[in-house]
Amino acid sequence: MKKSLADGPRGWHRLFQREQHSLFGEILDWMLTPLLLLWPLSLGLTWFVAQGIADRPYDRALEFNLQALTQFVTVEEERTVFALTPQARDLLRADDTDLVFYQVLDRDGRLVSGDPEFPAPPEADTPRPGNIHLRDGVIRDEAVRIAYTWLARGPARDHLVLMQVAETRGKRSKLATEIIKGVMVPQFIILPLAVLLVWLALVHGIRPLSELERRIRARRPDDLSPIDDEHVPQEVAPLVSSINDLLQRLKVTLSNQKRFLADAAHQLKTPLAGLRMQAEMAQKQLPPGAGEEVERSLRQIATSSVRATHMVNQLLALARAEATGRALPREPVDLVAVAREVVEELVPLALDKAIDLGFETQPADRTPTSPPIRLLGNPTLLAELVRNLADNALRYTPRGGVVTVRVLTDPFSGVQVLQVEDSGPGIPAEERERVLAPFYRALGTNVDGSGLGLAIVQEIVQQHGAALEMEDADPQRPQVRGLRVSVRFQAAVGR
Repeated sequence: MKKSLADGPRGWHRLFQREQHSLFGEILDWMLTPLLLLWPLSLGLTWFVAQGIADRPYDRALEFNLQALTQFVTVEEERTVFALTPQARDLLRADDTDLVFYQVLDRDGRLVSGDPEFPAPPEADTPRPGNIHLRDGVIRDEAVRIAYTWLARGPARDHLVLMQVAETRGKRSKLATEIIKGVMVPQFIILPLAVLLVWLALVHGIRPLSELERRIRARRPDDLSPIDDEHVPQEVAPLVSSINDLLQRLKVTLSNQKRFLADAAHQLKTPLAGLRMQAEMAQKQLPPGAGEEVERSLRQIATSSVRATHMVNQLLALARAEATGRALPREPVDLVAVAREVVEELVPLALDKAIDLGFETQPADRTPTSPPIRLLGNPTLLAELVRNLADNALRYTPRGGVVTVRVLTDPFSGVQVLQVEDSGPGIPAEERERVLAPFYRALGTNVDGSGLGLAIVQEIVQQHGAALEMEDADPQRPQVRGLRVSVRFQAAVGR
């Protein structure tokens, strides 16, 4: 029974999990997230501080008003009197922004003058004459700031009078808002600038990693030399050292593998040749009446030894091509002459199979005395390339077929194309990439072979910077389509 992704938190985790995480993005997240989270906190703290800053000057003014009004409180015949002059009333009404309230209570708590809705002081406050206290409160649904004090009046100074003055918070809020605006506007400019500077600093800091990645990506596939760690950051040096250690071990492993392949193939050539010779001699020296079974077995041994020898030669060619890849000795090579020589060597094999083996050059008017157009390459490997393509074509072309080796030359650019075309069964389009792998053989073929010919061709093509292409030789006749292999080399070096 299958489980869906919604069967648990792990399913959702797999659904939303990224295949790869970005080091740049992760560092940027860790740097910007605290910055963006602290910004609202900074605004809150700024608002709190702005409120305190706005309260200070207005608290001092409120205390001054309270002290001014206390001068009008007297005690006459045990009765508290608040004689407010017109000038003092004008003082209470001088503010156009805020409302000012006052209250005077005698020692018995009776209202002498002012607003009766004034909130009473906290019960915890101990009356101490002369000390001014400040608190917040609400009068008639208006938030106010209150200053209050107790006054000692009377001949014996034992008559305590409570005096309170309150002011709405309009000016204070306005001043706090102005302070917040003065702080927030620069922050709205500074925050994006800070984000930009963090991003630029991170881009600059991570640039050595990008440079290291570019250097590694630019290396050739066969370049196993150590990576230069002279200019890499200290934090990346252990990673580079580990990669160099891996490259060194890989180099040793590949070297041992190639050496084993070459040594094994070389050591097998001699016994295989001896086995073939002994089988052929035994066939010739068979006594009369030895039996048809013995003769057939000897023929099979000889045929198998020929097949094994061919595979050994192919292994040697592959090992030689791979081993030569790192420091390929190049020289100007006449591809036409190399191809003609290889075709001449394969004529006996073509005659044995009754195959029409031909060689063509274009332009066709070239004579032996014409100056050759040369390409830069390795003559041994180029001959191996032509030999494997032609041999492969001869092996898969049925008796009576046609195989053509062709060298095309562009007289203007000097680009040369080697073509080997046959009238065999061809290779299906979906298998043309696979046949370039070692030991792979197309299904449905009964031809003796090792599956190494096209792998050797591909290795030599890559080492010469050429391009290989396979197509049907005759697309108009799918029943006898054949195969055309084209190798396009770079521009020639001379005429």
